[in-house]
Amino acid sequence: MNKAELISAIAEKAGLTKVDAGKALEAMMDTTIDTLKKGDKVTLIGFGTFSVTERAARKGRNPRTNKTIKIPAKKVAKFKAGAKFVLK
Repeated sequence: MNKAELISAIAEKAGLTKVDAGKALEAMMDTTIDTLKKGDKVTLIGFGTFSVTERAARKGRNPRTNKTIKIPAKKVAKFKAGAKFVLK
């Protein structure tokens, strides 16, 4: 499912227009990203939790040249599924 298909599904299930569903999805994504940038987490009870974790600096290898390179430390988003997210 891509973004357009998700917007269509949200519009149908919620009884919204596709424009309104698209605005709601964009607002949700923007708010989640802004919250994670602040270092906070977003918990949607039953669905899951978005949080930020830090990856340590490490050494890697350039597969083209086979040279060792330094990969800097960085913060990345992480998702942990909630109880209702179980796929049966």
